[in-house]
Amino acid sequence: MEKKLGFGCMRLPMKDGNVAYEEFNKMIDLYMSEGFNYFDTAHGYLEGKSEIAIRECLAKRYPRESYVLTNKLTGMYFKTKEDIRRFFNQQLEWTGVEYFDYYLMHAQDRNTYPHFQETDAYEVASELKEEGKIKHLGISFHDTAEMLEQILTEHPEVEIVQIQFNYMDFKNPSVQSEKVYNVCRKFNKPILVMEPVKGGGLVNLPDEAKKVFDGLGEDLSYASYAIRYAATFDGMFKVLSGMSNLEQMQDNLSYMKDFKPFTDKEYEAVEKVVNILGNLGGIPCTACRYCVEGCPKKISIPDLFGCYNAKKQFGDWNSDYYYRVHTQNNGKASDCIKCGKCEKICPQHLPIREHLVEVAKTFEK
Repeated sequence: MEKKLGFGCMRLPMKDGNVAYEEFNKMIDLYMSEGFNYFDTAHGYLEGKSEIAIRECLAKRYPRESYVLTNKLTGMYFKTKEDIRRFFNQQLEWTGVEYFDYYLMHAQDRNTYPHFQETDAYEVASELKEEGKIKHLGISFHDTAEMLEQILTEHPEVEIVQIQFNYMDFKNPSVQSEKVYNVCRKFNKPILVMEPVKGGGLVNLPDEAKKVFDGLGEDLSYASYAIRYAATFDGMFKVLSGMSNLEQMQDNLSYMKDFKPFTDKEYEAVEKVVNILGNLGGIPCTACRYCVEGCPKKISIPDLFGCYNAKKQFGDWNSDYYYRVHTQNNGKASDCIKCGKCEKICPQHLPIREHLVEVAKTFEK
């Protein structure tokens, strides 16, 4: 049976601002030894350090045919059609490989898609595929089902689609996981799942939600319910987990090595947890950190949203302390100049400027 756990390399183990190669090596070795081999990266992950870590810890240590590597073309890194090949060749160099198994047009939505169209990005990627430098062409997607339908209609050459999918976003009207999933099924595209644990939000549950899962009597982590939920749906090729330490890797492997689909009791439990979390409020940020790089006031937006959610949803008394930590050398929420750069790049299409006002009211009294 095809193993469904993918290694998402956006949240790798870090030490002193760099990827902790020794820990990453151990994680890769354990993952590969259990028969898993799918790795996902992008140039924007960890400010380029993810790709370099792939080269140093994976490409230099394992034969190329032993693993599957996905990389992405991100809109902010090219302006013209000519830029695409240059950037692609740099990505091959950064990751230390001669080809990518999957290459995705990254973060496609109504704002980024026109840029990819104007620069013939899909056509260039198709040429690279013909040359053997890409095995499969795909997209990663953050928008409405209607937008996905348009892209897949206009680009039948797309072979695979990466979507945000988890039990909290399944019925979420802004993310539309269910509707987007149904479009993928309609077009018969295999699905890559990102954010199955919603940036850690479905691991760090409030006590009331924990009790629901604990009541099932299984010796399973809270992450296991989120990841197995996504993996149970038909058409799921891989569920990406952004593991950042060996313990998380061991936990993920424990239930994905011999994957067992969701049971009716587990679906009932998830429904209860969704209702509990839905009544807590909060900002649905997944901490992808795309918004941070271009902020002129250097506001660590996801971290401040995390503090806000911890205070609002889970009553975390430590959140005020962490707010001070995250604003000590970076901007405060009230420093926002409303330029809107963050909102243009946000995959969740969050009204970030409005949320920052609310965050400032909460922490800057």
